[in-house]
Amino acid sequence: MSSTLAQPAAGTAGIYTPEERNRRIFAIFAASSGNLVEWFDFYVYAFCALYFAPAFFPKSDPTVQLLNTAGVFALGFLMRPIGGWLFGRIADRKGRKTSLVISVVMMCGGSLVIACLPTYAQIGAWAPGLLLFARLVQGLSVGGEYGTTATYMSEVALKGRRGFFSSFQYVTLIGGQLLAALVVVLLQTFLTDAELKAWGWRIPFVIGAITAVIALLLRRTLHETTTAETRGSKGAGTMAELFRHHKAAFFTVLGYTAGGSLIFYTFTTYMQKFLVNSVHMTPRTATTVSTVSLFLYMCMQPLFGALSDRIGRRNNMLLFGALGALSTVPILSALQAVTSPLMAGALITLALAIVSFYTSVSGIVKAEMFPPEIRALGVGLAYAIGNAIFGGSAEYVALYLKDAGHEPAFYWYVTVMMVIAFLVALRLPRHGSYLHNDH
Repeated sequence: MSSTLAQPAAGTAGIYTPEERNRRIFAIFAASSGNLVEWFDFYVYAFCALYFAPAFFPKSDPTVQLLNTAGVFALGFLMRPIGGWLFGRIADRKGRKTSLVISVVMMCGGSLVIACLPTYAQIGAWAPGLLLFARLVQGLSVGGEYGTTATYMSEVALKGRRGFFSSFQYVTLIGGQLLAALVVVLLQTFLTDAELKAWGWRIPFVIGAITAVIALLLRRTLHETTTAETRGSKGAGTMAELFRHHKAAFFTVLGYTAGGSLIFYTFTTYMQKFLVNSVHMTPRTATTVSTVSLFLYMCMQPLFGALSDRIGRRNNMLLFGALGALSTVPILSALQAVTSPLMAGALITLALAIVSFYTSVSGIVKAEMFPPEIRALGVGLAYAIGNAIFGGSAEYVALYLKDAGHEPAFYWYVTVMMVIAFLVALRLPRHGSYLHNDH
């Protein structure tokens, strides 16, 4: 069996042998399963922070404890650009498989460290220090995960259906978030608060470490999608090559990632707080509405990915920017006035359907803009910078403007970024790409 995935013969219009087709579909499954584990491990921290905060920080004000854990979470977030650069370089110079394997090993190690970490009462200041170290490792890992997974899945997907198959990156990204929430809900059902704070919070991290080992075994079966010649080329995986010949592509990807990340985090992670603080729902109702909407959003991804195979990635992105710009203010304003959880869920799902024009093709539309020797670095670094700056700050900016009495200003901020995303999407090529896709 060859070490790289074979391409269809010239003139076959993307026709694969049954064996090659099965290998590619299995590769999509193996790569995306690791993606699910990575995001499960990353989000478990946020969902469990309420329970483990007292274990790692001095028993003072509970708010201070949560702020400390939130600070560690934020630092992990800021490690993403470094991870995007590091793993992009590894993927372009050593191979996609190598990068994917190292990434999931690091996430597994980070989860295992947190699961076994002694408390502040046992080892003092070493406890929060080691917690921070574990989160920095996980931040590096997840920073590299996006670019390499997006690159690999776009390269291994069947020609003519690349949008459909690449959409499973966001299916598993959202699935990891939902699975983390489900595990915590189950623990809350069967354990008391005292048990959760004493030892129960460690269980999700153990689950994350175990599932990461399974993902590692699956990823070790992957076949490489690049050639030794590509990996050995002079500029492979270098910043010099990226900015010398592909600067325009880099800033194009950065531009629509900024808007895409901002609106994604607005209608996913921030929405639960918005429903509580601005719509005045109970936390339990807000959680239910957000979870159901997130599940429907996950199910939409393959549909919108398949749509891009029909109408083209550029049209998907133009629809995303245009509809996002036109609907953000009306949807958020209508949400603020609703009293029915059902109506709130319908509005959020509508917004997420618009976001799906972007997220379903997020990976492949970026991968198509770079040649293979610089693809993982270009995709990973541009995404990580845009995501860290605009996605990572979405919740803070929204809450800051609300506290200042200018909440509608946040709606317009998102709208302006959607206009920018639309203008940037106009720069996308109408035909052809470095992946030789018709769209």
